[in-house]
Amino acid sequence: MELDRLRRAGTDPDPEFLVRELVGSVTRALPDDVAGSVLVVERTRTLSDWLGRRPGAITRLRLSGEREALSLRQEPGGRWIAEVEECYAGVVLSNHSITFGRWLTAFAELVDDLAVRAAEDSADAARALQKLGILPPGSEVHVDGADPARDLLTLAARLGRRVPGEAVAAVGRIGALLAETLARVAGSGEPDATVRLAATVYLPDTLRAYLALPPEWAAEHVLAGGLTPAQALLAQLDALESAAQSMRDAAVEQDASALLVNGRLLAERFAGPRLELDLP
Repeated sequence: MELDRLRRAGTDPDPEFLVRELVGSVTRALPDDVAGSVLVVERTRTLSDWLGRRPGAITRLRLSGEREALSLRQEPGGRWIAEVEECYAGVVLSNHSITFGRWLTAFAELVDDLAVRAAEDSADAARALQKLGILPPGSEVHVDGADPARDLLTLAARLGRRVPGEAVAAVGRIGALLAETLARVAGSGEPDATVRLAATVYLPDTLRAYLALPPEWAAEHVLAGGLTPAQALLAQLDALESAAQSMRDAAVEQDASALLVNGRLLAERFAGPRLELDLP
């Protein structure tokens, strides 16, 4: 379904806003250098735009992956066309139109894939600098307080094979839980601060402490409590996941409470006598 049809159906009252948000989703999910290399945005600027120093309306965007590119363009008259391009070595081999729903799903998946690849490349560079003694071990395992969601969702990819596979899976689940919870509690004061502390301090500090250990020692040495460091890491991650799950559930419960309050207000408003008209 093209954007203009969505607009007529009332699903999307402002296609221009949606297109801007798509561009914003890429710039938020990817580092600036990566976004600049894979995203092309074309605009049309009117005289008013030039005088007002505005960037103009977006008429086309294109996001490039390894083997395909996704483009969304506006035809004269305002109709939007969603297309998939099959590529090889930067050359477009074929392209075809698809429904907007399928295109949007592919777009989200491509952004996720590019974010993971960017995280892996960043981690590879950091590990090389660590081997050279320029950076301390585990320095790439961080969660930026200014934009924690992006770092949380790519944290597992940055770990690579330096922690047990079970730990990588657990970090992926914890990151997703904390990212969702942060979105639900944003600006709520103490709940927001509590979740941010778990996301930016507790989780990355736990991982950095393990990564600072020699790999063989971490896998085989038995600590005073009878666990290897690898087993201790899994236990700590299990506790973090349980806490993250509880925080997410509490945030959802608050959303559900708000829904029930709104439902009661609507019931009070609409449960009274209805206006009846005598029509011929």
